[in-house]
Amino acid sequence: MAKKTLIPSESPFPTAKQDAASVSYDLGTPQSRSPSYRLAYDDFDFIMRDELRPVRLQLELLKPELVQLELNIQSTVVIFGSARVYDNEAALQALHNAELALGTNPSDPELENNVAIACRLLNKSHYYEEARKLGTLITLGAKNLNQPLTVVTGGGPGIMEAANRGAADVGGKSMGLNIVLPGEQKPNPYITPELCFQFHYFAIRKMHF
Repeated sequence: MAKKTLIPSESPFPTAKQDAASVSYDLGTPQSRSPSYRLAYDDFDFIMRDELRPVRLQLELLKPELVQLELNIQSTVVIFGSARVYDNEAALQALHNAELALGTNPSDPELENNVAIACRLLNKSHYYEEARKLGTLITLGAKNLNQPLTVVTGGGPGIMEAANRGAADVGGKSMGLNIVLPGEQKPNPYITPELCFQFHYFAIRKMHF
């Protein structure tokens, strides 16, 4: 008789997720309330220990890889670009605001400098539009290939946003690889949500690029 091979759904044992959901960490005894009693993978303080950095590195490497496999992401085009490039509308608004502020105090050198900066941003806004077109061209062109191409960016504003936006303009998927920064940082709104990743380790993010 052939030996039956159990597949995960037929396993008689609970999954790790089921165990974590069912276990009680307070049975009214000092032993059950001790941190040592917690399941290791369900113990946040333990996972955050310095000694567990290799484990966190591995998790950060595996998570995007597994998600991409599940979503059949096989080929990508990475577009790098500055976060400090606005689209034309935003650049015009920034210049308008800077000129209004200068009008209230024409002799303020800082306000004069702000106007100059806004002018430079407006001059650079065409790069945003070009990156947006590129994201669109890649996504449309990929529809004629057996292995579709997915646009990938750093997930932030500027040129990165433009490339994600170009893919979204034509109903395509695109990926964003964000990084935790000291200041406020959030993914741009044009990344496909299930392909929006955030990294703690800069090196792992680079490996995915």
